[in-house]
Amino acid sequence: MADSSRDGLTRTEVQRRLESIVRENRFTIAVVFPAIGAITLVASAEGWLPGPLEYNPLLILFGTFVMRSPLLVGLLPRVGWWALGCLGVLTVYTYAIEMVGVRTDWPYGAFEYTIQLGPMLLGEVPLALPLFFIPLVLNAYLLTLLLCGSWADSALVRLPVAIAAVVAIDLVLDPAAVAVGFWAFEEGVYYGVPVSNYVGWVISGTVAVLLVDLAFDREALLARVRNCEFILDDLVSFVLLWGSINLLYGNWIAAAVAGGFCLGLLGTGRYDYAFLETAKPTG
Repeated sequence: MADSSRDGLTRTEVQRRLESIVRENRFTIAVVFPAIGAITLVASAEGWLPGPLEYNPLLILFGTFVMRSPLLVGLLPRVGWWALGCLGVLTVYTYAIEMVGVRTDWPYGAFEYTIQLGPMLLGEVPLALPLFFIPLVLNAYLLTLLLCGSWADSALVRLPVAIAAVVAIDLVLDPAAVAVGFWAFEEGVYYGVPVSNYVGWVISGTVAVLLVDLAFDREALLARVRNCEFILDDLVSFVLLWGSINLLYGNWIAAAVAGGFCLGLLGTGRYDYAFLETAKPTG
């Protein structure tokens, strides 16, 4: 029993340390990293960087992991064995549906990865795919819980809104990713992205949101989200990174959708002038 208590204290101390690191570096994580990411991705796409730095997969993965860290650290206390199981199923599904998409052009439409986003699973999809996709779903779900308030108690409201938020996230992501050469579709009416891609995201988003909704105790999760001021900083990073790229390439609708997420984040009451004052570096 004593050993168990010491183990529990150790986990608590680790959690507190991780939270302290995120809090002390919020501005760097949520603002500086996406700004540098946007600059380097545009510079890579335009051929302004030397070969070793152009689309460097290690830098892409490192930057993505750092920007994801507020979400991962914020959710950690609510991730038990059940949640791990559900997220494990979602991970397998993420690889499977992407593999099907690459091989059959269904459900997203004909597309291909045009750069190496780190190691590739079976040479076809990025090994880090869950790191790219699952946090987007979690961000959409958590934002939905915060903004819907008591309406989030109803699955008939919560689930469709979260699924719509996931698809809206891709309305921002895919045009910018195509613009900087992450991947390419054979044809597309929305800044090079076909309508079929969003049909695919409705399918993937529905499965993903259902698994996330099943993974967590909603009341405990909502309490954690309300008490953890930085848990949505990953969504801030996403909006700054991909929204700015869309602006630079004139993808105005995609940029406007990113602006909509800015309004949603402001609607949570935690991203205002006070956020800039508390998050900016003090050294």
